[in-house]
Amino acid sequence: MNIEHQGIGMTSQRSRNRLVEQLRTMGIQSELILDAIKNTPRHLFIDEALASRAYDNTALPIGFNQTISQPYIVARMTEALIAGGKPLKKVLEIGTGCGYQTVVLARFAEQVYTIERIQGLLSRARERFYSLKCRNIKAMNSDGNLGWPEQAPFDGILVTAAPVGVPAQLLEQLAVDGRLVIPVGTAGAQKLLLLTRTEDGISEKYLDAVSFVPMLGGTN
Repeated sequence: MNIEHQGIGMTSQRSRNRLVEQLRTMGIQSELILDAIKNTPRHLFIDEALASRAYDNTALPIGFNQTISQPYIVARMTEALIAGGKPLKKVLEIGTGCGYQTVVLARFAEQVYTIERIQGLLSRARERFYSLKCRNIKAMNSDGNLGWPEQAPFDGILVTAAPVGVPAQLLEQLAVDGRLVIPVGTAGAQKLLLLTRTEDGISEKYLDAVSFVPMLGGTN
């Protein structure tokens, strides 16, 4: 890892280790997830002016009225996605944003397909994927509500913006035994859900109360 990726001062390994211990006390149990958080340089995904806060357990602005998710939420959602124990060959992410969650996911899936509706965010994220040598990520500028039907079915789907209800097309693109982690609801009343496709249908489990930007349609 080069010096830029390692970080110094408030972006140093000490700051990352402190964040990991905080996540552990908050209930994140998977050492694999904690190791991924510790070794993913979050300071590279935000504006340099905010770098000193990169390893605080908080959401931060990334432009375009979007945010980088709180590390706890990234860890919680990723942990829920991998908890089924099934190898993740293909994972779909809706809402690339700055690409931080994408890079964490890429540690656990053979291939990550990620969709971002805002072209400006996607261009920056692609540069980060290249810089970090993440070669198992394919990114597309598209409407996340539609998913990526050409690559379905997916072993896991993770959504980083909140629709009012679960988009039917995402459920249709989930493989049997596949897991969908998604925030659902309106502002101030969102819940994080885990939906699992079985031979008999869809099972649903409540995970957490959350606050995400709303999931919008179209592209720009």
